[in-house]
Amino acid sequence: MQEVIIEGLEVKIVEKIKKARSKDEEVLRVIEEMKKAGVKVLQGEEWQIEGELVLKKGKVYVPKNVELRAEIILLYHDMLAVGHGG
Repeated sequence: MQEVIIEGLEVKIVEKIKKARSKDEEVLRVIEEMKKAGVKVLQGEEWQIEGELVLKKGKVYVPKNVELRAEIILLYHDMLAVGHGG
């Protein structure tokens, strides 16, 4: 397992993801199922709760919020380490 450190702008994005989660019916249903079953993994590890984040297939689930998804894309699109210059 690898430790992930969240800092700077990422802290704000995580907070926005958690807030937007309350309006996403799919993730609300999954979280409710996990709570009822008392587990942190659901449907053959397709869904997981990791700390305060919900993961789908091992990646942070970003709720179906167009503005939030666009903000994340813009934030990471041009970063030298992961993005591209075009």
